[in-house]
This record gives sequence, C-alpha cells and structure tokens, in this order.
Amino acid sequence: MYVHHSFVASGQTASVRSSPERTLPTSGKPGLWGRPWRDYALFALLVGPNLALLILFTYRPLVDNIRLSFFDWNIADPKATFIGLSNYREWFGRSDTWQIVTNTVVFTLVTVVGSMVIGLALAMLLDRKLVGRNLVRSAIFAPFVISGAAIGVAFQFVFDPNFGLIQDLLHRVGLQSPDFYQDPHWALFMVTVTYMWKNLGYTFVIYLAALQGVRQELNEAAEIDGAKPWTKFRRVLLPQLRPTTFFLSITVMLNSLQVFDIINVMTRGGPLGTGTTTMVYQVYNETFRNFRAGYGATVATIMFLILLIITVYQVRAMDRGEEK
Repeated sequence: MYVHHSFVASGQTASVRSSPERTLPTSGKPGLWGRPWRDYALFALLVGPNLALLILFTYRPLVDNIRLSFFDWNIADPKATFIGLSNYREWFGRSDTWQIVTNTVVFTLVTVVGSMVIGLALAMLLDRKLVGRNLVRSAIFAPFVISGAAIGVAFQFVFDPNFGLIQDLLHRVGLQSPDFYQDPHWALFMVTVTYMWKNLGYTFVIYLAALQGVRQELNEAAEIDGAKPWTKFRRVLLPQLRPTTFFLSITVMLNSLQVFDIINVMTRGGPLGTGTTTMVYQVYNETFRNFRAGYGATVATIMFLILLIITVYQVRAMDRGEEK
C-alpha cells in the first residue's frame, strides 16, 4: 500500500511517495484469544510435567483421603465399609478431641509467633557488622537442617528431670526441675520449645535475606525527622517486611502443623494419653496403631479444611493490606 503526500516548498509542489507498510510476521496460526498455537504448545510442554506430578502425588492422594474418610477400614483388611458421616460425628463427639485441638492450637501459635519474633530479632542483630557474625549465623541455621528425631533425642538429655541440663541449672539456684515427662503442660512446653529451637534457623535466614533489600534512604529520612528506634521499627521497617512476614506466617504454620518426629521421639503423644498429641499425630495413632485408616483420614480431612480456611483468610488479609 502506498500513501501519497503533497506539500508546498519554495513555491513549488512536490510529491513524496512513502515506503510500503510492513507487518510483523506471526509465530504461527492464530489460536484462542489471538495467540498462536505454538505458544500454547510451549506452555503445555513447560507446565505439563509439573502439573502431572502435582495431580499424581498431591491432588489424587487428597481426593482419595477425603473419599476414605467416609469408610470404616482396617488397613489389614482388603475391604472397606461405607459408613457415611459416622467418622465425623465420632470425631466431634469424642472426649479427647478438644484436648487434641487445644494442643495443636497452642503448639502452632507458640512456634509460629515465637520463631518469627526471635528470628527477626536475631536477623536484625546479625545484619550489623559484628566480629564472628558468619559463624553465629551458621550456628543458628544448623539445627534447621538436622533431623528432628536426632534433635528430639538430644533434647531428652536437656529436659530430663533427673540428670538433664535444665535440672542441673535449676539445682544450682536451689530450684527443683519440673517433671517434663509426667506433667502434660510441661511436656507440651518441652516439645514446643524443642521444635521452635529447631525451626528458628529458617525464619532467621528468610528475615536476614529480606533485611538486605530494605531501603536505607527511608531509615535515613526517619532519623533526620528525629524518629525514635521503636517508631522506625514499627513505621519504617515492618511495612517493608510485610510480604516476608506473610510468607513466613503461612509456611511456618504449615510446617508446625505437620510436626511428627519430635513428638514421637520425646513423648509419643503422652503423658496421660493425649498430653502432647496434635492432630497430625492423631492421624498416625488412629491409622497405624489403632488400624482405623478411615478415622485417620477423617482427622486429616478436617485438618486440611481448617488449613484451607486459614490460608484463604491470610491471603485476603494480605491483599487488603496492599490495597490500602
């Protein structure tokens, strides 16, 4: 296509013929929404394997677990009996259910809040130029990569009321050590502190990485305005760490709700039957000790629904915070 232009220059009329218009070549025949099919083929090639693995190892077991919760099934028996909502009615009516739920809530809240608060404090401290800070950073992170069973065995010697480290320290100041293995409240305290110590390195490293991206000019502006340290922390630093805090609140919560090894090694869910039993440990007890796979699937399904509701609420709260 040619376009003819006319203009008058120095009393004369001249014509200019522009070059023909050119269109960019497309990458293939157009498909849905005007995009070429080869783009969809590339998308399927890249996403397909990951999606197949998710379906095979995550979504299919989840669906099977929900289906199994409506059956009465002994894992040693090849046949399962459909019983509808009987497992759910039993769970809500059992006397130990609310004790187990309370243990789960206390354990999760303390480990999530405690590890995040202490992890942030340590990250702020070791973000400064201190002598030997790399060695201290490694020492804080090391427990996170150690097996939970190994840490549980080691902390049994720390909390042992007869010859443990805590007993020795309390004896030196004239105090008696609590019986961590017989008192349910102290037993729950013991496993909670142990897991929080193990998980502290994770929150510490994530917060430390986030502090590297903090905008220093905002801190300098706050100092020029005469802001106090607490004001700078609350009004300048915390808003910048909001995405990191949101990420940690979800991941640490999910990890805490799945703790099994430390509880199994240190207390086996006791004392007094359910002193330190959480919902995930109840799944193990009902499925592999009591051979009630259907009831264990019911507990797992309820826990999944609770986690889904909490996660959706956290995501919406985060979105509302970003819109402000």
